[in-house]
Amino acid sequence: MTSQQQPRFFSYAQNLEDYHLSLLLEGVSEGFYIDIGGGHAVADNVSFWFYERGWRGIVVEPQNALAAAYGRFRPRDIVVQALCGRQTGEADFFQADRFHGLSTTVGPNAEAAEAAGIATTRRRLPVTTLAGLCAAHAPQRIDFLKIDVEGAETDVLAGNDWDRFRPRVVVIEAVAPWTMADGSAEFAPLLTAAGYRDVLFDGLNRFYLAGEDAGLAERLPREPTPWNAVLHLGEYGPADHDERHPDHALARHLDPALLPRLADLDPAVLAAALPAGTDADSEATRAALARIASMFDGGYVVEPA
Repeated sequence: MTSQQQPRFFSYAQNLEDYHLSLLLEGVSEGFYIDIGGGHAVADNVSFWFYERGWRGIVVEPQNALAAAYGRFRPRDIVVQALCGRQTGEADFFQADRFHGLSTTVGPNAEAAEAAGIATTRRRLPVTTLAGLCAAHAPQRIDFLKIDVEGAETDVLAGNDWDRFRPRVVVIEAVAPWTMADGSAEFAPLLTAAGYRDVLFDGLNRFYLAGEDAGLAERLPREPTPWNAVLHLGEYGPADHDERHPDHALARHLDPALLPRLADLDPAVLAAALPAGTDADSEATRAALARIASMFDGGYVVEPA
C-alpha cells in the first residue's frame, strides 16, 4: 500500500449508517452517541465503529442477551435495559425469536411477524424518555442520536426536550417494518419544529442535522454511497472458516464450542482459551471476540444448511 492509499472503511452497520456519520463527524475524537434500539453489540450496529475509536455513549436495548453482551464487549457504554417512549411508565414489548431486529412495541408489527412465522414473546418492561436519559447520563455535547425501534420512532422523539438536549446529528429508521413504506411524515414535523434539517435519505434511514450544525451537510455525498465502496462485517463467513475474516487467526485458535458463548464466558475460562500473551481485557481483543461471536450468538441469523 502506497502512502497515498487508505484502507477501505470497515462498516458494521446495516446500511452504511456508520460511514455516512463518519463523514459528518470527521475529526471528532472521544465523541458521544445515544443509540436507541442498539441491537447486537457489533452486528448491524451503527455505533460500534465509533466505540472502536474511543467514543462512548448511552445504549438502550431491552433484550436480555443483547444488553448483556455490551458489558463484555463495550464496557465504556452506559447500557439501559428498558424501552424509550413519550413518558415514563411501562409498556408491552414483543420480543421476536431469533430475528431480534424485529422486536417491537407496536402490536400490529408483532402480528405481522407472527404471520410470517416468527414467534414473539410479550414482556412488560419499564419505559424511560430520551430527555430522562440525557439528563441522567449525557454530556453537554451529543454528537449523534440513532433511533431504530421498529415503528415507534415518533414516540422516542416525542420524549425529548429539544431545547435542552440537541444531538448534532439524528439518524432514524424512516421506513415502516414489513411494508418498507416511507414513514417519515409521522416524525418529521417533530424534528422540523425542533430546528432540524433533513439532509440524506439512504433508502432506509433519514439523517437530520441541527440547524446550528447545518454546514456539516456539505460533507455528505449527493447520493447514498454505493454498497461496494466499503467493507462490511456481514459479508464474511464464520471467522473460524473464512480466511478473509479479520479475526480468522484468533478464531482458529479457539475451541469451536466456545464461539457462541464468548460474551458470557467466565473471565478465567476466556483467558485460558486465548493464545498465550493475549490480553483478554484489551480493546482490540474485545473487538475481535465480538466480531467472531456475531456469527454464532444471534448477531447474524444463519439458516441451517
